[in-house]
This record gives sequence, structure tokens and C-alpha cells, in this order.
Amino acid sequence: MSAPAPIPGDFGPAEPIILTEEVPDGLRRASARLQFSPSYTLYRQASLHPAWKKCKHGIVRGLTVGLTWATLTFKIQRKFVEVFLINSPRVTGLSREGIFGYSVPWDVPTYATVFFLSSQVSAILTYCLSHNLRIARERAYDQTIESRGKGSDFWQPYVEEWDVPPRVVAGFDFGRIMGRGLSRLAFRVALLPFDFIPLVGVLFSAWLRALGTARYLHKPYFKAKGMTPEQTSVFIEERKWDYRAFGFAAALLERLPIVGLVFSVSNRIGAAMWAHDLEKRQHYVAAKAVDRALVDSQ
Repeated sequence: MSAPAPIPGDFGPAEPIILTEEVPDGLRRASARLQFSPSYTLYRQASLHPAWKKCKHGIVRGLTVGLTWATLTFKIQRKFVEVFLINSPRVTGLSREGIFGYSVPWDVPTYATVFFLSSQVSAILTYCLSHNLRIARERAYDQTIESRGKGSDFWQPYVEEWDVPPRVVAGFDFGRIMGRGLSRLAFRVALLPFDFIPLVGVLFSAWLRALGTARYLHKPYFKAKGMTPEQTSVFIEERKWDYRAFGFAAALLERLPIVGLVFSVSNRIGAAMWAHDLEKRQHYVAAKAVDRALVDSQ
């Protein structure tokens, strides 16, 4: 009886070296962190202070404009929520008594209005901070890598870790498209209607943006390694659920009203720390591959 055909993406007959007891002590902590990628979104929040120094004046200006806008338009927007959303429960899932048929201990129209207004205040803050926020994000990633004492020579060429890598079919790649800046912006605008639906809308939006967000946050990592688009797609496919989980947590935190701007910077710190651990594993796999090649040649 012939052996069964290998499953695409299967590790092969042997367990991957990286998951065996041979993992050196210097890699054990990184391997443990890699088992739960969302943990990186909460990594090193104390490192944010230097990145936000250039943003403090923009924050004050943005909050002043945003809170003034919210105060002046609150009653108008609450009326809009009552007329167009509360009276369309089949579409929005909202009613005066609850959300999707479940009762809640607060006034739904007021809550929906506050949530919608907070998204607008966040947009105003983002506009006021646009230039400095971009610098803060870039610095957060770069300074995190520097804090690990790593230079450009730390990033080595891509090494395949799987015995049987998954086959990535060329064509429409939603995650790859959503990893581009303009596409992410357009998609975020398209998802604005979900801001009207408390809780559920945010979770749904974060899930749709998960893979694209994670891919976008790791663009500096793929660039540093000189990876081709095909290598990047295979790398992400091999860790698809890790990238989805990290991207979901990152997108969810960034969608939080106002404080999401803080997480839009801290997520770069988490992405850098995750890239650092992934690269350490790449080094180990490359070294083991060399050792095995030497043994086979003897």
C-alpha cells in the first residue's frame, strides 16, 4: 500500500526542529512568545514616551477641536441615530431596548451617538497629528530594533522552515492588497458605517482588517530581509493564524476611540519585537540546516 500523499503545508515525516527539545536556551523565551502572537500588541508600552514628544501640541489642538465639534453637534447626531438607525433594527440591529435583540443596561441611542462621535474625534486627532504621527510610528519600530542592539547585518536572507511549504496560488490576495497604505485607508473608510453598531461593528471591522494590518506592520521586516512578494506570501501562509490573531488584536486596539492612536504607535513596537523573535528563529533554522548538510555530506 502506497504512502499517503503529503498535505500541502505539512511538515513532513519529522517534527520541525524548531519545536523539539533541541531549542537552545537563548531561543526558548522567544519560542514561548511566538506561541501567542497577540501578546506582542501589549509589549513595552513604556517605550512610547520618546515617540510622543513631538505630538503633544497636536494632541492638545486636536482634542480642543474634536471636543468642541462633539459638544456642538451631539444633539443633532443623536437625533440622526434615533431617526435612521434605531428605526431600522433589521439593518443595524439597534433598537431602544438593546442590540440585536439583547437588552443592555444603558441608553442605546446615547451610547451609539457617543461611540460615533468618538470616532469623529479620533479622525480629527489623526488629521492634526498626521505628520508627527507618521514619524512617531517609524521611530517606534526603528528604536525598538535599535534597543535590541541589532544592526542591518542581523537580518539574513529568507530561510524556508517547513519541509513541505504551502502552495500559494497566484492571483487575488486580499491580505496582500490590504497590506498597502492606500488600500488600508480606503477599506477603513468603507467600514465607517459599522461604527454605528456598538461593539459588534468594531469586532467585525477588526476581523476583516486583521491579515492586512499584520502584513502592513511587518513590511519593514520583509524589506530588511529582502524577501520577494512570493516569499512573503508563503511566510505569512505558514503562520496564517498567528498573523490573523496579531492583526485582529492590533486592528481592534487601533479602532478604540481616541486611545487607538496610542496603540497605532505601540503596535509598531510589538511588530518589531515579533520580527526580532522570528528572525532569531530563522537564524537557528539556518544554522541547523548547515549542520544537517555537513552530516549528510560525510
